[in-house]
Amino acid sequence: MRTAYSVETVRAAERELMARLPEGALMRRAAAGLATVCAGLLGRVYGARVALLVGPGDNGGDALYAGARLARRGAGVSAVLMDPARAHAGGLAALRAAGGRVAERLPERVDLVLDGLVGIGGRGALREAAAALVAQVPEGALVVAVDLPSGVDADTGEVAGAAVRADVTVTFGAYKPGLLIDPGAERAGVVRLVDIGLELPDGPEARALQHADVAALLPVPTAESDKYRRGVVGVVAGSDRYPGAAVLAVAGAVRGGAGAVRYVGPAHAAEAVLARYPETLIGRGRVQAWVVGPGLGEGREDEVAELLAGDGAEVPVLVDADGLRGLDAGALRARRHPALLTPHAGEAAALLGVAREEVERARLASVRELSGRYGAVVLLKGSTTLVAGPVAGPVPGPVFLNPTGTSWLATAGSGDVLSGLAGSLLAAGLSALDAGAVAAYLHGLAGRRAARGAPVLAQEVAAGLAGAWRDVTSARGPGRPRLP
Repeated sequence: MRTAYSVETVRAAERELMARLPEGALMRRAAAGLATVCAGLLGRVYGARVALLVGPGDNGGDALYAGARLARRGAGVSAVLMDPARAHAGGLAALRAAGGRVAERLPERVDLVLDGLVGIGGRGALREAAAALVAQVPEGALVVAVDLPSGVDADTGEVAGAAVRADVTVTFGAYKPGLLIDPGAERAGVVRLVDIGLELPDGPEARALQHADVAALLPVPTAESDKYRRGVVGVVAGSDRYPGAAVLAVAGAVRGGAGAVRYVGPAHAAEAVLARYPETLIGRGRVQAWVVGPGLGEGREDEVAELLAGDGAEVPVLVDADGLRGLDAGALRARRHPALLTPHAGEAAALLGVAREEVERARLASVRELSGRYGAVVLLKGSTTLVAGPVAGPVPGPVFLNPTGTSWLATAGSGDVLSGLAGSLLAAGLSALDAGAVAAYLHGLAGRRAARGAPVLAQEVAAGLAGAWRDVTSARGPGRPRLP
């Protein structure tokens, strides 16, 4: 599992480590790892042209010491100082001693630009001087960010204005949430983690599952299992206008690990479901979880409320799409059984009463706010899908960042497949947090497999779930621990 830690936690771990090391040792350790990555990217260091964008803090010092290492190997290294009076003195001396030089501006021809302007403590928009240097980065140069692309908020991934767009980010000691959450993640490029010996506590700010983690959570039938013991998921979806939503939600559900799927909806939608998935049960009956919302259309808020208070009161419920309209936050918080909400940015904005752009700019804050306000697990769909658990007192709930997926998943019906899949995992016995995180992972992996760089249909994503499931179970280890 990949874990990401807040700036405050990383800084505390750095202070503890520096107290045990000679002065400057930690910076030189980070610079050595940074230089090694840069050398690997360049291939041939001797004769390479390297430019450093140097800010006034330790981030600039890392860049200067790394530049000195590359200069000693024969690279031509020039440093552009954002604030010469505050440049790291030791790093600057090391660079000059190695044959590097200070320049007034970035050269027009350069092989690699090392961004050491602003470190993980930076907040808000770049200062004018830093933004001006970012604008000088020449087209075609390989850009490597030191710990974090300048202009990206390390804790949230927010970008307030101009920011470096890195090809590679070399981060030290721990991943930071802003490197894994858009829009920051898109600016970070490929992230390389350099171990500098930090001792980090339990309880990271965010987590990203990997194959083995997902494999450990997937339901596996035993010799005593039958379709009812494996769980039955009920799907309330579709309408005269959107009958396909019913088919696609059921498609995700039948491939999601439950023993059976029960569909409740209009007769013509039921016919379409049966034509495609004849194993589907039609009509109300006992279920272990409900999925409600895909393709319901407008004006069915009362039907959703009745389900939440009636058949859905005693089992977990997933609410998606049209089911999210007019949700009663108080009623959801009062539920005895968990709820999983799966909005996209527009639906999340409506639930929060803010503009969509605010949700897209601050995805982490938005998903946490939603989870706390509604007392539910929230799966916020998008370029970075986030799954947040409810707040436990003053402590924010856990957040999972989904590392799989493809931009081709932004297609009609894709979310319907995801809701059915997550609902089926709920019925199979996973917690709401587990079900959301695992469903997002499998859905993204199936989308990537189905697309392979080309447009993909939602039904193809559903068909790809079996292959994605097999991919991750090849990494299954002993036992089946729960996510915290």
